[in-house]
Amino acid sequence: MADVKYVFVTGGVTSSLGKGIISASLAKLLQDRGYSVTIQKLDPYINVDPGTLNPYEHGECYVTLDGAETDLDLGHYERFLNVPTSQANNVTTGRIYQSVINKERKGDYLGKTVQVIPHITDEIKRMIKLVSSGNKYDIVITEIGGTVGDIESLPYIESVRQLKWELGAQNCIVIHLTLVPYLPATGESKTKPTQHSVKELLQTGIQPDILVLRTQVPLHVDVKKKVALFCNVEENAVIESLDVSTIYEVPVRMLSEKLDQIVLRKLGMPIGQEPPLIEWREFLKRLKNPKHSVKVGLVGKYVELPDAYKSISESFLHSGSYNECAVHVEYIHSEDITEQNVNEKLKGLNGVLVAPGFGSRGIEGKILTAKYARENNVPFFGICLGMQCAVIEFARNVLNMEGANSTEIDHKTKYPVIDLMEEQKSVIDKGGTMRLGGYKCIISKNSLSYEAYGKTEIIERHRHRYEFNDKYFDDFRKNGFIPVGINPESNLVEIMELAGHKWFVGVQFHPEYSSTVIKPHPLFVKFIQACIG
Repeated sequence: MADVKYVFVTGGVTSSLGKGIISASLAKLLQDRGYSVTIQKLDPYINVDPGTLNPYEHGECYVTLDGAETDLDLGHYERFLNVPTSQANNVTTGRIYQSVINKERKGDYLGKTVQVIPHITDEIKRMIKLVSSGNKYDIVITEIGGTVGDIESLPYIESVRQLKWELGAQNCIVIHLTLVPYLPATGESKTKPTQHSVKELLQTGIQPDILVLRTQVPLHVDVKKKVALFCNVEENAVIESLDVSTIYEVPVRMLSEKLDQIVLRKLGMPIGQEPPLIEWREFLKRLKNPKHSVKVGLVGKYVELPDAYKSISESFLHSGSYNECAVHVEYIHSEDITEQNVNEKLKGLNGVLVAPGFGSRGIEGKILTAKYARENNVPFFGICLGMQCAVIEFARNVLNMEGANSTEIDHKTKYPVIDLMEEQKSVIDKGGTMRLGGYKCIISKNSLSYEAYGKTEIIERHRHRYEFNDKYFDDFRKNGFIPVGINPESNLVEIMELAGHKWFVGVQFHPEYSSTVIKPHPLFVKFIQACIG
């Protein structure tokens, strides 16, 4: 295919309708038809990236292999497509403006008044095209964050209008996702919000090519006809997106609605064979017909918003399906765990996962959780700060290092078993300055981790400033909490395992970022197996 084709996904009526899931589902179907596809997200906020955002604001911050802190939708893209994303797959208004202002300061626009049109829109178009430079993608799907009508997303919508005009109708199409609310009082599905949303889009100069209607109840054919007529869209290009029990059903639903076929027809591309989705359907079948059931405690401090741990909860689904096991996750706030109630809070769990995070809030609850799991032979999985809490607990209660801590929590601790990384000591800025992205790890052969991965060298993604303090390496190893994974360049400890325990593994990296439907992460798979017991 000589030229790249572009599909833009916009949203209307309300946010959080699932533009990311629709984008990922379409990409999955096109991928299974033999096309090379990538997805990118345009985020309208002025933060340069979500790395400095509180998880309560924006959910989880997802990290790519090349070390970009990005929107959580990129996690969906990777989980659906089984292909890594990069810095180029997430663009924010902050990055756009930063780039334009840097060019202005360098004198690139000498003599010109720098304006939203053309300078900001040109930069947006450059970023949209950048994702496919050097890669032979047939189709680039671009999801535009926010809702049509938002002031902050206007420059993105204008850029799409320009691209549609520049590239032509067969190279650039727009899918608009809206809500059709059902009113139980009248027993009707109401199309007026969709009509208003499309009108809003038309006022920006964009006629959507396909409408995807989110709905709680199946839509009558008359409803689709009405929407098609009033919104100037072909009848077969009005797609129903019915609420489903799991996001992983959406590709199958979109296949039955022929979304991929309509997209290919509008782009003038061969439709080819229908995607069999064999592995995908197998995954769904196991997910819906489990033979086992386990209850896992996820101990963290952002548990009120499950999106804060999106990749972890999805990894439980992947590894649960692999093991034909229903994983019931109990979200437990680490601030609620005390010495008096820890046994009560954690009893009846088949395993505990201590989640990543930053700062001192809720840290003692995480440390108590690690102690409970260690003493009661309960399968334990510690990720990033979760591993560090297990190290602090072991130092205090087994190595008798009273007051042992991380210097992040107590910079005056007598036993800094977790300390700031050497290269972080001169860092002042917060954004994008952590140890980020993929790093190598060499695993000892006689370990649970080697049993999981089946190889000695792995690459995993990181997001941290603090690390295990090498000064205490021998103390831990001699007493049975063994560093079994080491970074070959820096000698940083990456994996810790407790000898003689059913399954007790702490990792400095984030395995949840690389778990996908087709390839569940091996550590999650083994953790769930240990929970099944």
